[in-house]
Amino acid sequence: MDVEKLNILIVDDEPINIHTVVSLLHDNYNLSIAKSGIMALEIIDKNRPDIILLDVNMPQMNGFEVAREVYKNEANKEIPVIFFSVDSSIDYIEKGFDLGAVDYIVKPIEPKSFTLKIALWAKLVRKTKENQEKQLLLDQYKTTVDRSAMVSKTDKTGVIIYVNEKFCEITGYTKEELLGQKHSLIRHPDMPSSTFKELWETIESGKPWSGIIKNRTKDEHSFYGDTLINPLVNSSGNIVEYIAVRHDITELEKYKNLLKDELSTTNKSLEENVNYMQQYEEAINSLTAIIKTDTNSMITYVNSKFTELMGYDTKELLGFPCSKFRDEKHTLKHECESIKNELNNKKLVKKMLTNITKSGKNLHTVTLFYPILDLNSNVIEHLQVIHDVTEIINLNEEIIGTQKEVVLTMGAIGETRSKETGLHVKRVAEYSYLLARLTGLSEERANLLKQASPMHDIGKVGIPDDILNKPGALTENEFEIMKTHAELGYEMLKHSKRDILKTAATIAYSHHEKYDGSGYPNKLKGKNIPIEGRITAIADVFDALGHDRVYKKAWKTDAILKLFRDERGKHFDPEIVDLFFENLNDFLKIQIDMQDVA
Repeated sequence: MDVEKLNILIVDDEPINIHTVVSLLHDNYNLSIAKSGIMALEIIDKNRPDIILLDVNMPQMNGFEVAREVYKNEANKEIPVIFFSVDSSIDYIEKGFDLGAVDYIVKPIEPKSFTLKIALWAKLVRKTKENQEKQLLLDQYKTTVDRSAMVSKTDKTGVIIYVNEKFCEITGYTKEELLGQKHSLIRHPDMPSSTFKELWETIESGKPWSGIIKNRTKDEHSFYGDTLINPLVNSSGNIVEYIAVRHDITELEKYKNLLKDELSTTNKSLEENVNYMQQYEEAINSLTAIIKTDTNSMITYVNSKFTELMGYDTKELLGFPCSKFRDEKHTLKHECESIKNELNNKKLVKKMLTNITKSGKNLHTVTLFYPILDLNSNVIEHLQVIHDVTEIINLNEEIIGTQKEVVLTMGAIGETRSKETGLHVKRVAEYSYLLARLTGLSEERANLLKQASPMHDIGKVGIPDDILNKPGALTENEFEIMKTHAELGYEMLKHSKRDILKTAATIAYSHHEKYDGSGYPNKLKGKNIPIEGRITAIADVFDALGHDRVYKKAWKTDAILKLFRDERGKHFDPEIVDLFFENLNDFLKIQIDMQDVA
């Protein structure tokens, strides 16, 4: 592990043999020498040393007064201050203790031995810094686990001796309620006892166990944990504790089932802590994909879980930027650079990312980015904790695709009842998408409108055939019945929680409203009409007038365009009508390309 140079300050007008001290260190060092107490305080203010060697009987001023000032100045900064006196009497040194100015005293000794003792003190400070660095990394690894997973520890008999905040948050129990209990407190009755028999046989043999366990919270709700249990051993290799790392996958399990249904109908020594840190890493690595990069996003470490998911060998990744395997859409948006900047500003980042495996497949992930800091709070590397959500994304895309087919089919059925072709709803969908993009709607919202617009007249399935297919003009009473199709369509669709069907409900309800407030069913006016309804109204009328209907013949294009000019600001949103005329050729091309087959 790289450690910064050791900073040594010697305060003495005739310092000891400095080079002898340094020759015994065999390490990098920075050395400052102060020939007065005032100079010493100035150096301390500008550059905090790691160790101070102070002669308490400097002739320029009262050595103990300086010693007391240094001690007061550095008391809360954990800097060892070694006070020495080579030629003072024992009485003088004891006086220093009475004044409270001395914490370490090197009594008058033979200079060579004194030099050796100083060197050993410097070695001790160096070791202390190395241990602090290791402890800091250990603390950050633990924090990473605590933020991303539920963690608990038990003794050898299975009694809980530690739980983190996430464990308490998900189970609903307090730490006081959990400590001293066994995990059977949260065990769900659905879990077979054979699972736990196998679990204990595995971990008691010193091997890790992993699997999905169904648990229950304090208020009897169930939750699922993707669980890894690892034995923790001491330096003698004996099992002393068990650590369990759980990722809450309750929503994933529930959503997978839903989609399938829809598609089918205590303090330890530093040595012990370092030992445990390695075991923490093993526990994380077995369950979670992990990458470490330097502050320029160059890969310095990947674990076996990541190489397994991506299909690359470790040597194919080390030294490359993490953008190597990112989907092009992220690099085009400069997302990697944005993430790097946030991390270097010590911010945590959570992103949904798409990676490309070596075989060219998409790997969808939720990735947590953590900045790793040194003792001086400088960012020294970036840690990525990666959760694979490819299966849930693929299932979601499959159900959305199914929804699109259902919507298009239902829209076509509605038009077929009124003796129209399915191409009408497809043309309306294309016109609506084009208008949506021209009005400035996002690609996502425009696509949603395109997918939902075929359902605009679904309410017609509730209109009697003798009215729906009447060849002549409707009576006033018949027209009132016909107008109810807008509300019927809305009632059919409004209860869905799916974005496509919710949008379809809005369109069905509002596409017969008019800009001047004379439409139906709610006589909405102007921008109070949802933009989805205003867009679909233009798309629907443009297509309907251009094709034969049971009650009329197709209009000529010039007549249709005149109607739109006349109804600008009356029936139709004037701004959208203007966009329609400015891009008329694009609409006419769609009309030609998607003509009804004779």
